[in-house]
Amino acid sequence: MMAKMTVQGIEEYALKLSKLGEKSQETAGKAIYAGAEVVADSIKQNLEGLGSVDDKYNLVAYKQGKKSKLSEKQKDGLKKSFGITKMQIDSDGFYNVKLGFDGYNDVKTKKYPSGQPNQLIARIAESGSTFMNKTPFIRTAVNQTRKRAQEVMQRVIEEETEKIMR
Repeated sequence: MMAKMTVQGIEEYALKLSKLGEKSQETAGKAIYAGAEVVADSIKQNLEGLGSVDDKYNLVAYKQGKKSKLSEKQKDGLKKSFGITKMQIDSDGFYNVKLGFDGYNDVKTKKYPSGQPNQLIARIAESGSTFMNKTPFIRTAVNQTRKRAQEVMQRVIEEETEKIMR
């Protein structure tokens, strides 16, 4: 004796699945950006909470061999330059966006006459250096928001899938 199974509406289901495939990049993009936004908001909040001092204090501290903090100009440069990149697909087929800092701040030095690179200042603030204590604001934001970002991404995928399947 053989088992028999009858499936009705298989063409309709196949059509829905093909629509889902056609919209997969768009759906992935929406989910990735939603998750990145959660993390970016947390980084911005942590950046806002970083202590800062005026440039004169940093100069005096540096000359005395003391460690200093971010200056107001450095902090403002980080705030203005922070952003999310466009989504890209890497060689393995993974969709990625990056959160980071771009450009230069208004602190002009002999070494950086156009202003200090914001990526450098962010790395120094995050990891510390010989002249500045570390004040991790990116790592803590990522660790605090990882689960929430994943939940937001999952919700967006479910909502978009539901729209497509209707």
